[in-house]
Amino acid sequence: MTDAAVLSVRNASKSFGSRRALDSVSINVRKGEMIALIGPSGSGKSTLLRSISGLQTIDPGEGRIEAFGESVQADGKISSKVREARIRIGFIFQQFNLVGRLTLFSNVALGSLGRIPFARGLFGAWPKETQAAVMAALARVGVAEYAAQRANTLSGGQQQRGAIARALVQKAKIILADEPVASLDPVSARKVMDILRDLNRVDGLTVVVTLHQVDYALRYCDRVVALKAGKIVYDGGADGLDKTRLIDIYGPEFEDVFWEGAPK
Repeated sequence: MTDAAVLSVRNASKSFGSRRALDSVSINVRKGEMIALIGPSGSGKSTLLRSISGLQTIDPGEGRIEAFGESVQADGKISSKVREARIRIGFIFQQFNLVGRLTLFSNVALGSLGRIPFARGLFGAWPKETQAAVMAALARVGVAEYAAQRANTLSGGQQQRGAIARALVQKAKIILADEPVASLDPVSARKVMDILRDLNRVDGLTVVVTLHQVDYALRYCDRVVALKAGKIVYDGGADGLDKTRLIDIYGPEFEDVFWEGAPK
């Protein structure tokens, strides 16, 4: 792991039966970067993100993943120190991953469980510090007025902003976001991406986000990593992804859906 890297993936492979979802993938993520992971469906984006967080084990062998200088996993086994790394990594899921029957406030407060006694969280006896942090996080993402509402009564965009607030209460230094706008309408999607970019630029959080919307990747992220059939086929600046490269990544059909105003 390099001195500047907060995440390091080395020769990581992952197989599901005969299909290799990741094929000797290596990538370093530096502190303060905002990186888009793009590629066709099934290219390995989500598998890579889940492997980085330790939610998915990689294949046995020489592959290893580190976060903040601590091992997350190696040789197909999750490290005994993974909890120390995970507490600083917030994971944003496509389907929000909120508890529908709980209020938005309680869902966001769950982000503090790694730092307070479990029993206090179980009974909702949140310390004053946590309560203040929850309301500040909800205000930061623009949904403080919905704090008392049950999560399942909120829109998708409001729930996703709540999920980001939970990562803030967790005091995450890295946010891994797996297709965070895939199920949102265009307006809500832009709001979520604006929040992620603001947290990156203003707060200095490191953000790695998987996206199907290539235009969002180019608009919001300075660095883009493209996967195809489990391999990294591009890793560089967003300005280096021209139409020819994108067609090579996604196939000739990509030109048929190429959006107006995209790179030529």
